[in-house]
Amino acid sequence: QDFSLLRASCLSQGLLFEDATFPAHVSSIGPNLLPEDKLWRIQWKRPTELQRNPQLIMDGVSRFDIMQGEIGNCWMLAALGSLTLQKRFLENVLPKDQGFQDDYAGIFHFRFWHFGDWVDVVIDDRLPLLNGRYLSVHPRTSNEFWPSLLEKAYAKLWGSYQNLHGGYISNALVDFTGGVQVQFSLKDPPSDLQKILKAADRSQCLMGCSTSGQLRNIELRNGIVQGHAYTVTGATKIRYKNGWVYIIRIWNPWGHGEWKGPWSDESPEWDHVEPKYKEVLYREKNDGEFWMSCENFQEHFSWLYICNSTP
Repeated sequence: QDFSLLRASCLSQGLLFEDATFPAHVSSIGPNLLPEDKLWRIQWKRPTELQRNPQLIMDGVSRFDIMQGEIGNCWMLAALGSLTLQKRFLENVLPKDQGFQDDYAGIFHFRFWHFGDWVDVVIDDRLPLLNGRYLSVHPRTSNEFWPSLLEKAYAKLWGSYQNLHGGYISNALVDFTGGVQVQFSLKDPPSDLQKILKAADRSQCLMGCSTSGQLRNIELRNGIVQGHAYTVTGATKIRYKNGWVYIIRIWNPWGHGEWKGPWSDESPEWDHVEPKYKEVLYREKNDGEFWMSCENFQEHFSWLYICNSTP
């Protein structure tokens, strides 16, 4: 499908695009994502029907724009959270030649690396809702729609929304970059894990991590969710009391739910950090992002994924 030709055709006819290859129908959701009675209650609505002034992007693209919906695609959203930190990759996936203002025709497109090629995926902007709630990503800012539309394009690439329900963050990191990914088991981590993390952060690699667990999405008392994927958003060495400690910043694609142990938002460790460093690193906000020590990271997470544009 040629985005420019299809949009021009819709504009010349005064029509809003309807994508016959990924229709507003239960076939695009998948037969087993929801019970049958709920499947048939799904309504498809355009952002222009949901908001008075929809925007594709507001104040730039950020991981904090994303809040996971009903679909269990934390693996994809954790990779997407990492992508938002790297503008050189992001601008390829999310083309700038579209929006709700100029030349709006209900059509959008996104690019993904698929079997060795960049594929341009065209969609219409009808989004699935169940009982008035987003089935897909719900925007933290009510009228910003790039996460929901990108998720729809990725669902189309994989055949249905159901096919995004469970997957591997390593696959999504490659799909968003065309890069090379490596995985480290944190049950048997390399001896220089701290240096690897710091080097990957300095090299602007995309990073993610995951927890193990037979039961998915169970939040433990310490705030960590079992069977869940997260984004690694930073790694640094910080002066603490009379020594140094490596800490890692992690983001939960739910958009809430944080670690409650050492170096978390309200932990006393921050009281022993010089104000100039604390000011740069510390933010007390229920946005799903938190710091933890490298030791706690190894203890509570199972896998670390790093993706870079070259080996």
